[in-house]
Amino acid sequence: MNSPTPNAHSAAAGISIQDVEVTYGLGSAEPVQALAPVSLEIQGGSFVSLVGPSGCGKSTLLKVLADLMPPTLGKVVIDGAAPSTLRNAGRIGLVFQQANLMPWLTIEKNVQLLDEIVSKKSGDKRAAHKPRVSDLLEVVGLKGFEKKLPHQLSGGMQQRASLARALALDPSILLMDEPFGALDEITRDRMAFELMRIWQQYQKTVIFVTHSLAEAVFLSDQVVLMSARPGRIHKVYEINLPRPRNEETRLSDEFISLVGEINRELYKVML
Repeated sequence: MNSPTPNAHSAAAGISIQDVEVTYGLGSAEPVQALAPVSLEIQGGSFVSLVGPSGCGKSTLLKVLADLMPPTLGKVVIDGAAPSTLRNAGRIGLVFQQANLMPWLTIEKNVQLLDEIVSKKSGDKRAAHKPRVSDLLEVVGLKGFEKKLPHQLSGGMQQRASLARALALDPSILLMDEPFGALDEITRDRMAFELMRIWQQYQKTVIFVTHSLAEAVFLSDQVVLMSARPGRIHKVYEINLPRPRNEETRLSDEFISLVGEINRELYKVML
């Protein structure tokens, strides 16, 4: 598919995570430390995946980056500012495991909705630079489905609409929490290819949470392996596989070796 060329857009933001800790129930009889001190520098425009055992704090760290919860200790700086500054300006895009589309709105209206809310709240002046909804729907492969309701679309198509909704904000960073986790394997693989193509076109900074090591290696510039709770950064893998990546990438010895190496290390941190 030949995708439209995007308009000028927000520059991808670098992220600095500095000694971030999160403890749930602080002050209670049984507080739970979800994140031990976590420090990480993420280059603007890069694609970074977080992997690790269930309950290691991957989603918690994403919530801190999104300004959905404050860290107990430490701080996050995104593009030189606090996450709250970017969130209030609509510069943080979120995509979750469930598409969470409004069932009574058309796909076109769903994609527009969040940007309209943020723009009214913040008085956003970037409208002329934001990608058009029609262009976004074409980019994510939903041209011709503008007037459909969510229930008329497959799960994969709903996730495409959710991604378009996040991109409609023209965010500086895109935070994705297991966005393909509810999809069947074939659809999931197809969505991974689509996400890579869209990321290469829009060049956003992406933080991607997944339980699939193969998915993480295929998509990422870096794969961050976290330890069991309390979550710490156990190891950061630089993924130097050439881009653009394709099905041949997954069959290469280097790809298979990387997935195996991370899998062996993951097994160690789960013990």
